[in-house]
Amino acid sequence: MSASGDSILLLGESGVGKTHYGAQLLRRLMKRDCRLSMNGQATNLEPFQAALESLSEGRAADHTATSIYVDSVWPVSKEDGTSGQLIWPEYGGEQIKSMIESRHVPDAWRTRVQQADRWMLMVRLQQTQLDDDVLSRPLSDLRKAAPDNPPHQISDQASLIELLQMLTYVRSMSSPGVQPGSSRLAVLLTCWDELGFEGTPPEALKARLPMFWAFLNSTWITPTVMGLSALGRPLNPHTSDSDYSSQGPEQFGFVVTPEGERSPDLTWPIHLLLDEHNYQEAG
Repeated sequence: MSASGDSILLLGESGVGKTHYGAQLLRRLMKRDCRLSMNGQATNLEPFQAALESLSEGRAADHTATSIYVDSVWPVSKEDGTSGQLIWPEYGGEQIKSMIESRHVPDAWRTRVQQADRWMLMVRLQQTQLDDDVLSRPLSDLRKAAPDNPPHQISDQASLIELLQMLTYVRSMSSPGVQPGSSRLAVLLTCWDELGFEGTPPEALKARLPMFWAFLNSTWITPTVMGLSALGRPLNPHTSDSDYSSQGPEQFGFVVTPEGERSPDLTWPIHLLLDEHNYQEAG
């Protein structure tokens, strides 16, 4: 990590769990028994305060308002004593959806893309849908099932690809000579506990979103794909989980490594993004 700060561009539409992960990550950093720990006073924690209180009561956090985008600065240190500042964003996921639909990156987002060379894309596979094609159903069945004048709608796979293409283009325009795939990328498959997949995170992404998987591997060298269950179990925003509140939110949640190993250390994906030795530039 640099002394001046390491900014992560957190990407994710509504419902993928950005707020829950941010709140749980804060707890892990303060607990100081993970790969990363808090090394001083964090600034601007107001956007996470409500989420922290909800989780302490065993309830899911409320949805983040669309208009919100706030950077919170967290001074962190690694196990080897290296320290820096992690700039963690909180925003409404509709902003991502709007960029994809309008095919326009607002000026504020352009600045964020240009300043962050570490990207974390959060994807909830349960929310994605695959359109039927000749690879999944016989052509004769597709013809029978085709509705009259179906409305045009971009697929979930194409949306994710277009988002990353737009952002890599914005980054290359700001820094001549920067190649697509030069940013460090981690893909987190969220709500892993609800997915019910027996294999590894890369296998799950490849099985569910094969076209997006092919795009990632053609643009980045060995992109990191991990599973994430920020809460460890489903929570209700209106009903308290007494077991959750009595044990404490920091006792719940886990990540799944690319090899399929489970770990309670929610800082692991961040550590991989920040670690200079865990990244290979695309040639």
